[in-house]
Amino acid sequence: MTTTQIDSRIKIEKPDVKRLKELSVEDWAIWTKEPSDFDWHYDDRETCYFLEGKVIVKTDRGQVEIGKGDLVTFERGLDCHWTVVEAVRKHYSFG
Repeated sequence: MTTTQIDSRIKIEKPDVKRLKELSVEDWAIWTKEPSDFDWHYDDRETCYFLEGKVIVKTDRGQVEIGKGDLVTFERGLDCHWTVVEAVRKHYSFG
C-alpha cells in the first residue's frame, strides 16, 4: 500500500483488498456527482474510497488529483475546492 500526502489534511492511499475489508468499505454509503465545481468545508473527518471518476481538490497548500482506487481521508476543518473532472462514484464514511 502506498500513501501520498501533498497537504497534511488530505491522505491518499492505494489500499489492497485486505485493507478495504478491514475498514468494511462495502458497508459505507455511496455518493455520486456529475462533472462540476464547488467549494467544500469538512465539518467532520471523512474517509472515502473512489470506485469511479476523477477529481482535483485544491486547498491553500496545493492541489491533489484523486481517482478510481484511491482511499482518501479529509481531515475535519478542511476548506477546499472540488473540480469533478469525470463523474464520481465513491463509498464514504464520516467520523
